[in-house]
Amino acid sequence: MLIPKKNRIAIYEYLFKEGIMVAKKDFNLAKHPEIEGVPNLEVIKAAMSLKSRGYVQEKFSWQWYYWYLTNDGITYIREFLHLPPEIVPATLRRQARTETARPRPKGPDQPRGPPSGDSADREAYRRGPAPGMEPKGGAGSDFKPEFRAGYGRGRGGFTGSTQQ
Repeated sequence: MLIPKKNRIAIYEYLFKEGIMVAKKDFNLAKHPEIEGVPNLEVIKAAMSLKSRGYVQEKFSWQWYYWYLTNDGITYIREFLHLPPEIVPATLRRQARTETARPRPKGPDQPRGPPSGDSADREAYRRGPAPGMEPKGGAGSDFKPEFRAGYGRGRGGFTGSTQQ
């Protein structure tokens, strides 16, 4: 498909800046929601062209295309747009993290996680029996289950009788 050079440059600039690009699978959409003035069809076809050359990886989910730049794609677009090597896509930049002090539990016997009102009742079964209590329930040692056709729900299997 013939794509005007200004649109191809806009697509490549956006893809290089973000490192990832998405597009809804709607070929009749007048313009791409992220790239100004470029039809959605041209974005999809430009990305298909990059995919066939191995410059992007494509994922498709719920009628949306997702394209990720590969290392070869970064070098190709960098040469196409005449960018210096200092400029890298956003997916390769390190995030500046601010360390915030998290509240720690007060002791080893304190429950972890957010406090909740009735969590003791709901989570008591996970802790096992209380100290000094014997676990109750379960089948005894003399329990022998029987699995026979025709008993219980439904009609069951063939019983051999020919009653009608």
